[in-house]
Amino acid sequence: MPEGEGIKLEQGAEPVALFNADGEFYAIGDTCTHGDWSLSEGYMEDCEVECTLHMAKFCIKTGRVTAPPATAPVKSYPVKVEGDDIWVDFDAGTLPDGR
Repeated sequence: MPEGEGIKLEQGAEPVALFNADGEFYAIGDTCTHGDWSLSEGYMEDCEVECTLHMAKFCIKTGRVTAPPATAPVKSYPVKVEGDDIWVDFDAGTLPDGR
């Protein structure tokens, strides 16, 4: 998976966006909480992804909103890398406040 890009995964109950930031992998909910738009298609820079619909920004490490118009965070999911395999725990997604 190329650095600085995201892909949409549809394995669990909701779509998840997987991002490669400088060789580290992070997974967050793929759907922007402001405009119901795919975050995996957004612009990633400095561990943030910008939604292409209304330019809301989210931290790809935590799911927190870093720029409006979104106000609600997205879930983040644990990621494990084993050799060439990337594993996302689709059942363990949590919001930044731990829910």
